[in-house]
Amino acid sequence: MPVVLKSAASKNTVRSSRPDVVDTVAEVIADVRAHGDEAVRRYSMKFDAWDRASYRLGPDEIRSIVSGVPTSVLEDLRFVQRQVQNFAQAQRDSVHDFEIESLPGVYLGQRNIPVTAAGAYVPGGRYPLTASAHMTIVTAKVAGVERVAATTPPNEGAPPPISVTAMHLAGAEEIYVLGGVQAVAALALGTETIDPVNMVAGPGNAYVAEAKRQLFGEVGIDLFAGPTEVLIVADETADPFTIAVDLLSQAEHGPDSPAVLITTSREVGLGAIEHIDALLPGLPTGRVAGAAWRDHGEVLLVENQEEAFALADTYASEHVQIFTAEPRDALAGMRDYGALFLGQDTCVPYGDKVIGTNHVLPTLGAARYTGGLWVGKYLKTVTYQEIRDKDSSAMLGELCGRASRLENFEGHARSGDLRAARHGGAALPWADHDVRLGDARA
Repeated sequence: MPVVLKSAASKNTVRSSRPDVVDTVAEVIADVRAHGDEAVRRYSMKFDAWDRASYRLGPDEIRSIVSGVPTSVLEDLRFVQRQVQNFAQAQRDSVHDFEIESLPGVYLGQRNIPVTAAGAYVPGGRYPLTASAHMTIVTAKVAGVERVAATTPPNEGAPPPISVTAMHLAGAEEIYVLGGVQAVAALALGTETIDPVNMVAGPGNAYVAEAKRQLFGEVGIDLFAGPTEVLIVADETADPFTIAVDLLSQAEHGPDSPAVLITTSREVGLGAIEHIDALLPGLPTGRVAGAAWRDHGEVLLVENQEEAFALADTYASEHVQIFTAEPRDALAGMRDYGALFLGQDTCVPYGDKVIGTNHVLPTLGAARYTGGLWVGKYLKTVTYQEIRDKDSSAMLGELCGRASRLENFEGHARSGDLRAARHGGAALPWADHDVRLGDARA
């Protein structure tokens, strides 16, 4: 059992949304479904005090916004998007179509087809997550999505320049300045002026997350998302100050963001706690990070690395940093995580902002069964079958008849019987009228 050096006041677990959030989201979705643009406009005014003739930005408006962004910012955005593109392209190259001949003349194949249209939600508000434009839009375009419709909330009554620029550089065909449930519903359901998409990706607040949950099935989504999480596994070689800085870097996301340290060294654990207490008063986001650390921060002492990895897997954390003498041991020693960050020169903010891997990752234990957003999320893996050999068709027909009757599916069985009779000369005792199969062997 681990020794608790700091415990969490409360613990995030997989849970349903608050009833008030569920009800509000359901009301907005139903209204957008029934009244389209009129409902979208009404909720945009209500929630964001934002209205304009069209929520979609025109080409001239986009050019004007992008031209006002400093050159250094443009260069940084392009650099980061190249990193995301390079990694996403490597992922796309790893996904192959194939065809095999499983029996004589029996061909089975697989294709990976991009969805036709995807929606990308780029959050605004307290933290305008410009990087989400890279993760959702660039990845979709590398996957081969023909149409990406991206949306972001207004910022103080205007389009947010950096977010719009990032969305444009990422390759979005359509850019909307529209936020919240009304934006997600408009993309998912379509309105008079917004064509529907096939899937919606991107993080957001509790209302956006609940909208994606309620609309899932009508459209695809990337992930069910909760508060961001960080977990660090450290041994005696780790630097407590670095641990403290990195835990707080994620705790500032929100007051419900878990920040956990699992260590084999009491000195490292106590040192990290001491540094966090010293750093919080001077951190501009210290009020939020402090609440997260107070309520969801944990420091646990274990005996060895094997125990540390096993305990870390029980958290299935979104982000896991490995600060040990041999950090790559975690590649074989761990299974349940959203993303690994190996070594003290690697940090979660690199993944969030600049390194190129996708930052849309599973939370609330979902890493036990899924990974994060990647090219494959925008692909439909489909199959096809073709039989060119009559003997193989006859043999499979006989087998199909027997297998189907075991399950009382007589209609299925007769479909197999037909092929067996056509190509193998078998009788069709259930056909009590004249059936001319012809000589298919000729």
